[in-house]
Amino acid sequence: MDIRPVSGALGVEVRGLNLSALDEGMARTVRDLVHEHLVVFFLDQELSIDGHQRLGESLGEIVANAYIPSVDSQHPGVSLHRSEDGYVANVWHSDGQPRPAPVKFTIFKMVTCPSRGGDTMWSNLVAAYEGLSPPLKELCEGLSALHDAHPHDPADRTAIHPVVRIDRESGRKALYVNEHFTRRIVEMSGPESDHLLAYLTSWVQQPAFTVRYRWTAGTISMWDNRFTQHYVVNDFVGERVIERVTVMGDLVHGTKPRWRPWPEVVGGTSAMSRHDRQLVHHLTARVADAAE
Repeated sequence: MDIRPVSGALGVEVRGLNLSALDEGMARTVRDLVHEHLVVFFLDQELSIDGHQRLGESLGEIVANAYIPSVDSQHPGVSLHRSEDGYVANVWHSDGQPRPAPVKFTIFKMVTCPSRGGDTMWSNLVAAYEGLSPPLKELCEGLSALHDAHPHDPADRTAIHPVVRIDRESGRKALYVNEHFTRRIVEMSGPESDHLLAYLTSWVQQPAFTVRYRWTAGTISMWDNRFTQHYVVNDFVGERVIERVTVMGDLVHGTKPRWRPWPEVVGGTSAMSRHDRQLVHHLTARVADAAE
């Protein structure tokens, strides 16, 4: 393999690895590369839809996209993203964050590129956490955040996760909030939550934490949603076609909350669906118990 960094913050390009010849050893190599570099671009690939699905299955359980149609009925876990469908994720986010067990890996196959533009950016959430001052790190580690998928579907999932996510295997800590899915800090008043989230979500977008990648057709990219956010630059005209597979992750691990939920978090859920109200009450009760 030829492995070349694409920025100082995160990301590498890999040549000389044929993902169509996937076996157990190669799957382990792919997993190790993503674990180390957070986003990996495998160049000059000719990966079929079957091969794309097998790659996802080698890394865990595939979870279908709830908002985008599948590429065909034989591959329900491979979603098809076309620019003319109006789906351009030009907002910073981590895939599947409102789930109790959010998406771990996303695997993109670039099918058709626009002649220019349409780049994707990623941010290193581990570096973003490490760049905070010690007092702010300590505050964030004692907080929880409410996430929901209401930008897509008001009846979809809601979840509460630690503001600082900790990897059980390596102990790495990541700042786990974003501008798209994160609604508020559970333990703070509304104005306090708004100010802190505005600071944190802009903090992770600093150029020093990011990589911007120019796509070429045939590139397979894979990234770890636990420790990254991404953003599509909507500056292109013409076709931009991607096939995507997402792999389910595990429950989010962090330190126990240090304070009980702010009363309005539980009391202000009347506008939510019955399912979401029940879930938020359940989750905030768990947060309160953990803070005891």
